[in-house]
Amino acid sequence: MSRRAPVAVTLAAAALLSPLTAVAQDAAAPSTEAKPNDLLNAALWMQESVEYKANAVGIFAFAKARLDAALTDKGASALDQSDAGDKPPAIIIDLDETAIDNSAYESGLVTTNADYSSKTWAEWVDAKQAKAVPGVLDYLGYADGKGVKIFYVSNRTADQEEATRANMQALGFPMGGNVDTFLMNKEKDGWGSDKEARRQFVANEYRVVAMVGDNYGDFTKAAGGTAPERMAAFEKDQAHFTTDWFMLANPTYGSWESTAFGNDYKLSADQKRAMKQDALEPWTPKAAQ
Repeated sequence: MSRRAPVAVTLAAAALLSPLTAVAQDAAAPSTEAKPNDLLNAALWMQESVEYKANAVGIFAFAKARLDAALTDKGASALDQSDAGDKPPAIIIDLDETAIDNSAYESGLVTTNADYSSKTWAEWVDAKQAKAVPGVLDYLGYADGKGVKIFYVSNRTADQEEATRANMQALGFPMGGNVDTFLMNKEKDGWGSDKEARRQFVANEYRVVAMVGDNYGDFTKAAGGTAPERMAAFEKDQAHFTTDWFMLANPTYGSWESTAFGNDYKLSADQKRAMKQDALEPWTPKAAQ
């Protein structure tokens, strides 16, 4: 999915220490003091739980099972293309937390008590240490063998494409042959964080038989609305999620989180946390009222 807008590192010392270094240090010497960080449970779940792995392999198995039917029905399109016709089939898939797993980076933010920053993120991308999300290589390998072109529509920036390609080629992802299948943020004029222009770029030449992501914005531009607007859009789009849109679980970041604080990344961490808490619909026992 798309990465979050840059925010300041919460501790000045953490800005001088990369998450990768922090992970290595923690492995050598276990921390004696837990650092409070909103990412802790999410990062732990993605790295250590069988529940995360089961969720991922299940989604990709479902997508794989749906693929043959989509290929047989020449009018089927995950983008509701009126001109799908005899266009060759393609899949649009997001990268971060959909195809490749960056939980080591997120864990580094926890162990250094830091927030996301473009500097440490670029360092992570250059390290080429992202792993394949469980189940994705089986799914994409199957689709590639059926002659489906795989387009990676990512909000990693154009200057990060070379390192991203190298990381993914080493993991065994289909690379597209003589077609540039990596469509990065800012690669062309008009290609911003909203992926709509890139989805349409693929649809101009291909019949999009499936889309895969971890964020609502990987499927529709309706992701940037208010919580009620997003819910209304979901209700309208819900049938896609049982046929040709496949959503991976990502509890670490996404438009679901930023919607709660009005997508205002200039707010302090405490302000954002307060607004997220206010967005909850809690039940409380009488003794706590």
